[in-house]
Amino acid sequence: MAAAMDLGSSGSAWQKDYDHFLHPWTHFDSFKRDGSLVIRDAQGAYVTDTAGKRYLDGIGGLWCVNIGYGRKEMAQAISDQVLKLSFSNTFTDCTNEPAAELAAKLAALAPGALNHVAYSVSGSCANDTAIRLAHYYHARRGEPERRVILSRYNSYHGSTYLGMTVGNRDGDRSPHFRYIDGLVHHLAAPYAYRRPEGMSEAQFTDHLVDELIAAIRDIGAANIAAFIAEPIQGAGGVVPPPAGYLPRMREVLASYGILFIADEVVTGFGRIGHWFASYDEFGIEPDILVAAKGLTSGYLPLGATIYSDRIHEVISAADPQAWFTHGFTYSGHPVCCAAALKNIQIMAEENLLGHVRTVGDYFETRLKELASLPLVGDVRGRRFMMCVEYVADKVTRAHVPEAANMSRRIAQRCEAKGLLVRPLGHLDIMSPPLILTRQQCDFLVDNLREAIIEVTHELRHEGLVS
Repeated sequence: MAAAMDLGSSGSAWQKDYDHFLHPWTHFDSFKRDGSLVIRDAQGAYVTDTAGKRYLDGIGGLWCVNIGYGRKEMAQAISDQVLKLSFSNTFTDCTNEPAAELAAKLAALAPGALNHVAYSVSGSCANDTAIRLAHYYHARRGEPERRVILSRYNSYHGSTYLGMTVGNRDGDRSPHFRYIDGLVHHLAAPYAYRRPEGMSEAQFTDHLVDELIAAIRDIGAANIAAFIAEPIQGAGGVVPPPAGYLPRMREVLASYGILFIADEVVTGFGRIGHWFASYDEFGIEPDILVAAKGLTSGYLPLGATIYSDRIHEVISAADPQAWFTHGFTYSGHPVCCAAALKNIQIMAEENLLGHVRTVGDYFETRLKELASLPLVGDVRGRRFMMCVEYVADKVTRAHVPEAANMSRRIAQRCEAKGLLVRPLGHLDIMSPPLILTRQQCDFLVDNLREAIIEVTHELRHEGLVS
């Protein structure tokens, strides 16, 4: 993936990166062979590498550059805040204006009674905060034994020690790392495409709800603090839940006093056409909602854990010994909060949510045309959160052999055509900037189609697929 002009230049960014930068999710064998694609600049929905080649960014940075790159008004808002107040301690009883304004804005945008905000610097840390908050809440109300977190297979909730313990996506659980024992119970993913043979989607939903009820019975409701779920599973394969799944899960959890944590790090801030997906798309009001990524459109790092009045009333009740001993040096960082406020303002003024609902529907419809290709098993997702799953056999849904490295090959073909998509296992994932036009959607789908066809012919020639 390295830009050609950088290779072999001892002082180049490529070489410095190769020699010194340990990347997230490094695959050392391929990194040692290829190094990195070095991005030089970006504008709108496009990024340009150091060789001058421009790409349509079908990944949106990493699910996050929602308003597009290079917005001058964002740069101005950030610069103004740096000059006015570059940092402010928010521990205990200090605050700053952008942090206070953003907390009020998030309370207004979030559903129902979610009126309180704890800040962090990433989605991973925001999920950690949500889990620690759930534990703290139950302890303050006299049930400290409520410790277990219910999560799901195929989920991703960040890469901190706690986040990786809570998530359980294929490929993430390295045997060379360690995880927290006894904290998390994983339930089945709501992966309708790979539901048991002969089971309807309605029966699959019944099965998932029954599994939850059985887990609560086996573990004991008095031992369970919370259930955490992405409304649409993201890195685990862009898996939308079957109809009725989330409301029914919510109803069961509430009946046992188990908190519902909605991880909207990806789905929040317009990705599927709403400020937040939990209520507007799926009809549930969680107890805790986690946001990051699109909160600032990736211009600066910021996470937010938004929680309910009910939780706040418990944790803030009078007790001279009760300290909420959690938070970060950069919680409520004034520059990051100013960036988020400007990002939200831009999204509202430009009606990006409406744009996503219109153009995103077009993108979804066009992308689903690829389902007719022989090795495409499923095209799924919602609006600007989509993926293509490859199979060797559409009837059995057997995966293409790993040795084929199909999704990676397709992503490389796309790259050569000036398009970035994200290969993950047997999937290629798309999460473009929310400003995409219909013409750019066409470019993405048409070039992805060509890449899939080219790689299919290549794999057949190699005897890896029939």
